[in-house]
Amino acid sequence: MFEVTKKSIQWGQETLTLETGKVARQADGTVIATLGETSVMANVTFAKEMKEGQDFFPLTVHYQEKYYAAGKIPGGFFKREARPTEKETLTARLIDRPMRPLFVEGFKHEVLVMCTVLSHDLVNDPDVVAMIAASAALTISGVPFMGPVAGCRVGYVDGEYILNPEVEDMDNLRSNPEQRLDLVVAGTKDAVMMVESEAYELTEDEMLGAVTFAHEQIQPVIDLIIDLAEAAAKEPFNFQAPDYSDLYSAIKAAGEDQMRAAFAISDKQERVAAVSAARDAIKASLTEDQLADANLGSAMKKLEASILRGDVVKTGKRIDGRTTTQVRPIVCETGLLPRTHGSALFTRGETQGLVVTTLGTGDDEQIIDALHGNSRSNFMLHYNFPPYSVGEVGRVGSPGRREIGHGKLAWRALQAVLPAATDFPYTVRVVSEITESNGSSSMASVCGGSLSMMDAGVPLKAPVAGVAMGLILEDDGSYAILTDILGDEDHLGDMDFKVAGTENGITSLQMDIKVAGITPEIMKNALAQAKEGRMHILGEMSKSLTEAAEFSVHAPRIETMTVPTDKIREVIGSGGKVIREIVETSGAKVDISDDGTIKIASPDGESIKKAYEMIYAIVAEPEVGGIYTGKVVKVVDFGAFVNFFGKRDGLVHVSQIMNKRLNHPSDALKEGQEVKVKLLGFDDRGKVRLSMKVVDQETGEEIVEEKKEAAEE
Repeated sequence: MFEVTKKSIQWGQETLTLETGKVARQADGTVIATLGETSVMANVTFAKEMKEGQDFFPLTVHYQEKYYAAGKIPGGFFKREARPTEKETLTARLIDRPMRPLFVEGFKHEVLVMCTVLSHDLVNDPDVVAMIAASAALTISGVPFMGPVAGCRVGYVDGEYILNPEVEDMDNLRSNPEQRLDLVVAGTKDAVMMVESEAYELTEDEMLGAVTFAHEQIQPVIDLIIDLAEAAAKEPFNFQAPDYSDLYSAIKAAGEDQMRAAFAISDKQERVAAVSAARDAIKASLTEDQLADANLGSAMKKLEASILRGDVVKTGKRIDGRTTTQVRPIVCETGLLPRTHGSALFTRGETQGLVVTTLGTGDDEQIIDALHGNSRSNFMLHYNFPPYSVGEVGRVGSPGRREIGHGKLAWRALQAVLPAATDFPYTVRVVSEITESNGSSSMASVCGGSLSMMDAGVPLKAPVAGVAMGLILEDDGSYAILTDILGDEDHLGDMDFKVAGTENGITSLQMDIKVAGITPEIMKNALAQAKEGRMHILGEMSKSLTEAAEFSVHAPRIETMTVPTDKIREVIGSGGKVIREIVETSGAKVDISDDGTIKIASPDGESIKKAYEMIYAIVAEPEVGGIYTGKVVKVVDFGAFVNFFGKRDGLVHVSQIMNKRLNHPSDALKEGQEVKVKLLGFDDRGKVRLSMKVVDQETGEEIVEEKKEAAEE
């Protein structure tokens, strides 16, 4: 019934298996990839006819994590997988980016790739397994795909690169100081296609070495996919790339000069208007058949690309007049918003980000429900890209894949320089509002985020800056690397290469390549040129923060104290009664960890002090010889009981009340009266012995004469 094809190799510490032919046989291509006990199913389907008038390639990639894969039931009220998590969205982008450029040029049929995590062993991350499964499914489906692609994850410990480190080791680099890198690389047999990473200030050579190591390690996987395809691939889809050379010639003859003049305008808005006018002029010269041609958009883009790319390589001058290494003018401002905890406005040319930092307490940490378990994050970065930032009208809704991806890239760049939670016990939320955009708004978010956090008083280990690099690679091998690319240069270029870091090294690297011809030499030169750009931007940023920023008066103050773990129950009280009383009385937030760490937060210092004193009174032990203020809680024939330390009571014997004989303790004391007592010690049964007569009841000072007499006795 089933024609199963299965291929396996030993890959690193685990066995990698690709299987097809048993499940989802109606899909054009289905592969189940298994690494260790992590299994991901990838299903590929594609439309056999192109939609009429289709002028772009409609590739859709979905990645789904099923909670049953790890033996879990989803949290929340609905108890089923709902909208994609951040991890699912980022992984879908991770798979899409290296696959998209490898479809045959001109292929515009709808393609759907669905990756489903079926089993997770909590050791091997399913994102890389999903990428391999998707590549294998595309390769055997018959779709015109110039793969295969494979990917792997690389760690870096003690100068050694590690293939596919365990999930636990990579879950949070900040809590694992030995691990300095989380790098995912995807590539073909001959070239690297995609890089995504977060790092702890790696040098350019260390990062390039990691990419090279990854490309070497994926070669056996590519061979495995080819082996599977040779045994199980379907017949290739009969697709002929469209020939629109005549249409291109007509377009070029009609409007090359006007389009070249339009691209010579440096101002973005004026250039956009001029390019639009040039397109309209070209269309006005075409016949009805030429206007109806589905390749009109491709031919127009080819003309624009040839003008922009050719001029840059030949002359070294870009459309806005800059050289290939020049960064646009930068203006940095901090402290713009009076009520926020920290704010910065970072402007680089026609790209601008308003970045705001908010400091919170442990209650504000993000709880992440993932396959490998729940975790908490005390650093969040959210990126917003409204339509007005590019002068357009559009719908505004929930964050899309692009916004989530750009926000995560900026998060990766900044997380490496955050202080340890023990040194700075705050939850930090950074929001980047992109107010203008013409190239690399994610890197503007990195620069603005660094400035905003420093303005909020966050003690970063070092400022971080980011720069976007581009590449134009011609057929004859000549190329130009561009620093701080514009939107048009990104759109019409061959590489989008974003590098962020400090003066000491790289904290994040993201690379997307549209052509399969990037050599190690080009990557090395791009990294070196990016470092020069990063250093320039860091110098401009330093001008806006000449001295340490003051902590905002509106931000919560947090004081940390540690109590014995056996005292936690006493601080919380039965049903939380005690902790609620502390919060209500003091007005401060109190967060208690299982290890006995207590964080007390409030913008009001008096509230923190009150809460601290109340907790201290519960957990601390009174010292013999100490003087305390207490209240009389009960008067008896032989003395009075005084509540003097938290909930501790002690007996003041009638002989210790005053320096004279009393007929009855009630002659001097009454219930509720405030008195000052000295702790004399404990009797044989552990009962507390107190004295009033050795303490001046007005000043609280010990009476020296009484002290001498006590010593003589």
